[in-house]
Amino acid sequence: MAHEEKRAWIRLVVAVLGYAAYLIAVLAGRDGRPLASVPYAAAMLWTIGAAIAASILAEVVVAAANPGASRVTDERDREIGRLGESVGQSFVVIGAIAAMLLAMAERDPFWTANVIYLCFVLSAVLGGITKVVVYRRSVPQW
Repeated sequence: MAHEEKRAWIRLVVAVLGYAAYLIAVLAGRDGRPLASVPYAAAMLWTIGAAIAASILAEVVVAAANPGASRVTDERDREIGRLGESVGQSFVVIGAIAAMLLAMAERDPFWTANVIYLCFVLSAVLGGITKVVVYRRSVPQW
C-alpha cells in the first residue's frame, strides 16, 4: 500500500470517528433541551483538535512502523490527490452556501456552525473514499 493511500485511510477514519465523537458529546449534553440550545462550541473545538492530533499521531506511528518505506510520491499519487481533493471540495462549497443561507435567514449560530462542520467532514470523507477507490482501481482517463 502506498504511503499516500495509508494517509488517505487515516484521514478518512479519523474524520468519521471525530465527527461521531462530536455527535455523541452534543447529544449527550441535550438533557431534553432543544438541540439549538445545547452548548456545542467546546465539544466542536475539542473534537476538531483531537482529530487533527489523532491524524498526526497515526501518520507518525504508521511511518515509524515501516521506516524503510518509500515516501516518494509519483505522478499517479499527485493525480489521485488532486482528484480526491477536487471531489471533496464540492462539500466545502455546499457548506459555504448553506451557511450563507442560514445567516441570511438569521438562524441560530448552532445550525450554521454545525452545517459548516458537517460539510467539512463530508468533504474529508468523500475525498478520502475517492482516493482509496482510485488507489484500488485506477486513475480515470477523461
